[in-house]
Amino acid sequence: MRYVMLLEAAQPATPPPAELMAAIMKLGEEATAAGALLDNAGLAPSAAGARITVTGGGLSVTDGPFAETKELISYALYETRTKEEAIEWASRFMKLHRDLWAGWEGDCRLLKIMGPEDFQRS
Repeated sequence: MRYVMLLEAAQPATPPPAELMAAIMKLGEEATAAGALLDNAGLAPSAAGARITVTGGGLSVTDGPFAETKELISYALYETRTKEEAIEWASRFMKLHRDLWAGWEGDCRLLKIMGPEDFQRS
């Protein structure tokens, strides 16, 4: 099963500590070696993006930035045997932020990516 982890946080007042970045790199290497981490990257602020909306039969495009107080700041793509395994990897990532960046707050959304197995007919 594949899962995408989306990290959402308010723009912090301070840059991430070097200790946190080193711990994230180590966790990423461990997850890659385990075959769980397929891809990850930081995301540019919403000012660099756009929102495309379909409503009332029309299509509109709105350039960023968006009014949300939190921004999507990174993603990671995991392939795991179970949802619980994906939750464990994401929780370890979030614990690093909690433990190594005083005052940091954020949310992690873990979403299952649907595959052919989700559409098999009986």
